[in-house]
Amino acid sequence: MTNSKKSLNNSSEMNELYAIAETSGQQFWFEVNRYYDIDRLNAKEKDKITLEKVLLLKDKESITIGKPYVKDAKIELEVVSHKRDKKILVYKMRPKKKTRRKMGHRQELTRVMVKSISIGKVAPKSSSKKETVKKETKPKSEKSKI
Repeated sequence: MTNSKKSLNNSSEMNELYAIAETSGQQFWFEVNRYYDIDRLNAKEKDKITLEKVLLLKDKESITIGKPYVKDAKIELEVVSHKRDKKILVYKMRPKKKTRRKMGHRQELTRVMVKSISIGKVAPKSSSKKETVKKETKPKSEKSKI
């Protein structure tokens, strides 16, 4: 029992830095040194890609939420390979009409490895968080006046 608790604590310590970003019309939870399969990108293998549409960033001290995106936040990815997903069968049938159509689809994917998650300016990060809180309170009061 104690070993499982230690492993849970170690896994939570390792996952202290993560980000949620938007790419190819979806939102992904990115962690460093993990790979993800996203929709096909126009990039060659071992190319570096930077995602700037970061919606949320969490590090040891704080959580930063963007409106809609976090300023100066970047996720650096490296293209590992291009592949295709499993085949999905689509079967359409109109009852009593003798009409049937069977089609297959394989999604084109790019496997990427997360190299780093960072914010451009480290020191103003806490002050920018305070500014966002101030900005949140002002529009709420303005909306209540209107």
